Amino acid sequence: MSVIKINKGNFQNEVINSESTVLLDFYADWCGPCRMVSPIVDEIAEERVDIKVGKINVDEESELASKFGIYSIPALVVMKDGKVVNQAVGARPKAQILAML
Repeated sequence: MSVIKINKGNFQNEVINSESTVLLDFYADWCGPCRMVSPIVDEIAEERVDIKVGKINVDEESELASKFGIYSIPALVVMKDGKVVNQAVGARPKAQILAML
């Protein structure tokens, strides 16, 4: 499955109402560690068809970042049934991201 760009308009439908586990990647284009995590998140999206993967640009979607209390990026948030079940801040290797799921 490909990565979905999450914004205020599709958040309810794509994340809250999702029947799948959702991995959210909060990032910014100018963030070096975010650029390290991004290809790993893309890989997970391709390999794991059982989960939904979304990316949220904190510069464009500051309201969503605030809602999740995101103050440092990259930040990864795992949601199930519309609730946060796991989260981590900072660059992580693929194995650690998969372990979050």
